Amino acid sequence: MLVAVIALVSLAGIFGLLLGFTALKFKVEGDPVIDQIDALLPQTQCGQCTYPGCRPYATAIANGEADINQCPPGGEVTIIALSDLLGVEAKPLNDDHGTHEDIPTVVIVQEDICIGCTLCIQACPVDAIIGGAKQIHTVIEKECTGCNLCIPPCPVDCIDIIPRPSAAAVWHPPLPAGPVTSANPS
Repeated sequence: MLVAVIALVSLAGIFGLLLGFTALKFKVEGDPVIDQIDALLPQTQCGQCTYPGCRPYATAIANGEADINQCPPGGEVTIIALSDLLGVEAKPLNDDHGTHEDIPTVVIVQEDICIGCTLCIQACPVDAIIGGAKQIHTVIEKECTGCNLCIPPCPVDCIDIIPRPSAAAVWHPPLPAGPVTSANPS
């Protein structure tokens, strides 16, 4: 009987150690579904979906608290990708959250009108606007996501929406004029 008890205690200890090791080795941080949903979102952090950023919106979708059609920057492409991932039916974009623009946009500040009130800086969710109080502000174009959340708080209407400029064309040096001769005489 003593041998049986020792054998059971030994087996329980071995299995306990094995389970503890596997729990540490194969630990999953966070919810992988939330990570997959977040990867499909455009990462504009604009808040048009009524959530403070793409990650909280992804969490709400995964928990069933939000629908997949609340992201205007992502548009139809994102809605279809989310419906494929989650196995739900694709829906049209909910117009209550805004409209999708096919042409990506950025904002610019008309510096001759700007009074330096800093309201646009406070409204920008990605810190793409720089400037100080009572100083002219400007937009860091490559950081601007085109969410346009800085426009409503501007008291002097000095912020304009423009299409995002395309990448600069690659410069090629001009060809030399005249015939090209070989440097090695024959």
